[in-house]
Amino acid sequence: MDSQAQNGGRGMKSWPRVPLGQVLRHRKEFIQIDDTQRYKRCRVQLHAKGVVLRDLVPGTDIKTKRQQVCQGGEFLVAEIDAKVGGFGLVPEELDGAIVSSHYFLFEIDESRISRGFLDQYCRTRGFREQVEAQGTTNYAAIRPADVLGYSVPLPPLAEQISIVARLNTLAYKARQVTDNLDAIEANADALLRAFVFHPTGEQVAMRKMSELITQRQPDVVVDRLQEYPFAGVYSFGRGVFPSTIRVGSEFVYDRLSTLRTGDFTYPKLMAWEGALGIVPPECDGRVVSPEFPVFSIDCERVLPEVLDIYFRTPTVWPDLAEISGGTNMRRRRLQPSTFMNYEMPIPSMPTQRKIQKLYKYTQALKAQHALTRAANTALVPAMLHRVFSAAA
Repeated sequence: MDSQAQNGGRGMKSWPRVPLGQVLRHRKEFIQIDDTQRYKRCRVQLHAKGVVLRDLVPGTDIKTKRQQVCQGGEFLVAEIDAKVGGFGLVPEELDGAIVSSHYFLFEIDESRISRGFLDQYCRTRGFREQVEAQGTTNYAAIRPADVLGYSVPLPPLAEQISIVARLNTLAYKARQVTDNLDAIEANADALLRAFVFHPTGEQVAMRKMSELITQRQPDVVVDRLQEYPFAGVYSFGRGVFPSTIRVGSEFVYDRLSTLRTGDFTYPKLMAWEGALGIVPPECDGRVVSPEFPVFSIDCERVLPEVLDIYFRTPTVWPDLAEISGGTNMRRRRLQPSTFMNYEMPIPSMPTQRKIQKLYKYTQALKAQHALTRAANTALVPAMLHRVFSAAA
C-alpha cells in the first residue's frame, strides 16, 4: 500500500473533499423503445454490491417506452434504493443496457477522479452515511442534486490509481482464498457421495425409506400465550437451521413437532428443491409445524450421516420433484406416505461407519473454513475503512 495507507491513514486529512458535482455530470437522455428489438436491462444490487444484468427482453415486454441507455463506467443510482446501497458503476459488459427514469446516470470526469476510486469509495460506510442522511425517513427517494452534493476525498489521480490497484490486489487474493476453500469442500463432498453411491468392493442395496425411518406425530399442544423456538430447512442441501421464536397466537397450527438431534425432517412444500436434512445439535428441542414431517432413524440400518449426505446431493432432488404431488411446480408437496416408498442406496454398516468418521472430519473442516471465510470477507472492508476513515 502507498505510504499513507501503510500509516493507517495518517496524512490523508490533507486530501481535499469535493462535492461529486465537481467530478460527475448528470446525464438525462431518453430513447423510445422499439418493440422489434431486444434490450438488456440492468439493476443495482443493494448494500453497494454493484450493477448487474437484470434480464434480456423484447421491446414488447417493456411497458414504459421511454428509457435511458447506460454507458459503461457511468455511475448509476437508484432513486428509491439509494439509501440501502442501491448505486454503483455500470460494468463495460452492460454498456447499452437500459434503465427507467427511476434511475440516475452520471458521467465521470476521469481527468479528476478514476472510476475505480469512486467505485471503492462509494462502498464505504462514510459514503453510505451521506446517502442515508439525505431527506426524511418519510420520503426515501433521493434526487440527482442530492447525489451531486455528496462529498468525496480527492487525492491526486496517480495516488487514486495506486490505492485502487492495491485494493484490487487484496480483493483478488481474498477471492482466491474463497475459491480454494470451495474447491476443498467440493472434493470432500464428492468423496463422501462416492462412498454412499459407489462404495468400493460391494454391491449397494436399495432400501425403502419405510425400512429406515419412522414418522413421529406432533407432540406439542400449542398454548396461544407461550413462545416456541422454531427450526427451518434451507433449500439446495443447506440443512436444518434455528429459525425464529414465535408466540402461539401468531400461527394457526394447534400442534407442533419437537425436533431431536439426529432426527430427519423436511418441509413438504420445498423438499423437491433439496430442503431435507438431519437435525443438528443447535436445533435440538426446537419445533416445526405439521407441514414438516419428522422422522426417527433406525440407526441399526442407516446412520444419520448417510441420509444427510444422500439428500444433500443435487442429482437426487429431481427424483423427489417427480414424486411430489401437485400441478404447479412451485406448490408441489412431498407427502410422507409417498416419501416412505422412496428407495435409496444403503452401503454396508462397516462402510457406513467409515462414512460417519469422514463426515465428522469434513464437518469440522467446514467449521474451520467458516471462520477463515468470515475473516477473509472482512479484509477488503477493513482496508477500505483504513484508507478512507481519516479522510471522512
